[in-house]
Amino acid sequence: METSEILLEYPEITNREIVTVKVKYLADITPIEKIAQGDWIDLRCARDVKMIAGAYVQIPLGVAMELPEGYEAIIAPRSSTFRKYGILLTNGIGIVDNSYCGNDDQWTFPAYAMYDVTIPKNERICQFRIQKIQPEIEFVTVDDLKNPNRGGLGSTGRV
Repeated sequence: METSEILLEYPEITNREIVTVKVKYLADITPIEKIAQGDWIDLRCARDVKMIAGAYVQIPLGVAMELPEGYEAIIAPRSSTFRKYGILLTNGIGIVDNSYCGNDDQWTFPAYAMYDVTIPKNERICQFRIQKIQPEIEFVTVDDLKNPNRGGLGSTGRV
């Protein structure tokens, strides 16, 4: 398969960095492209996948990528994936660090099927975005955070 590069460019937003992501296609699928609206980029099922209810399958996405130094990728299901196919991303989200960049390091979607389903090759099932890796963090133990309490998880807007 052929290797290409994606130029992630946002001319409408000032002070936005432009980075290049190298992509190697491991399957005959529609090439990755940045959509005009939104920052997430769709990924496709690299082959027909048949799943039975309760099955776990690593769905191949047909690409290996080299992310820029200092970046990582976050993979999440598309908003329509569960409605259309009844599959869940087993880890909630996927994390791909920039060391996963070899010729055969194919990105996958770890899926759990809620019912019997066939997902056709080239179907958009998930999306990704890249972000800078977390900076070095130093934790400091304190006795008082000196902030007011919000009232517990899920308390925003409640009296």
